[in-house]
Amino acid sequence: MNPSGNLKTLTNYKAWANRRLYRALDGISDDALAANRATRLGSILTTLNHSYAMDLVWQAHLESRPHGFSTRRPILFTALDELCSAQTTIDQWYVEYAAELEPAQAKEVVPFEFIDGGHGDITRGEIVFHVVNHATYHRGHVTDAMLQIPMRPPVTDFPVFLRDESCDQPAR
Repeated sequence: MNPSGNLKTLTNYKAWANRRLYRALDGISDDALAANRATRLGSILTTLNHSYAMDLVWQAHLESRPHGFSTRRPILFTALDELCSAQTTIDQWYVEYAAELEPAQAKEVVPFEFIDGGHGDITRGEIVFHVVNHATYHRGHVTDAMLQIPMRPPVTDFPVFLRDESCDQPAR
């Protein structure tokens, strides 16, 4: 598969895994979502807000525009359903972006500034890969927090996505 095809598959995976995660969280009390847990970003809500906000930051970099964030830990939503809706929208944006990304465009270098200072350069393809990887990393934190509630987290492994979504995937 070409790199652009891999990015399409990965962005579809991210959207699928996020849908499963948010479905599993539906019905959890606001107190449980906001409770401080022994995990990287503290609470489920803080972790989900962070992951969503960083999706917005990288979208802005891809669009060569300012993102407007001065922190990596903004609380943009306190209601899970609103955050879920926003996450679904940005996930769909990445799915469409990856579907339209030509191999030559994926290699284009995008200059950016880190939120906490410093300059970076990364290709468009690497940004998309990072966004997918970043979400996976933080879904792991949410999974850990869910186990502390205790509740069973959803399975969001890539091979499960490939199995469950095989009818939607192009032949390999």
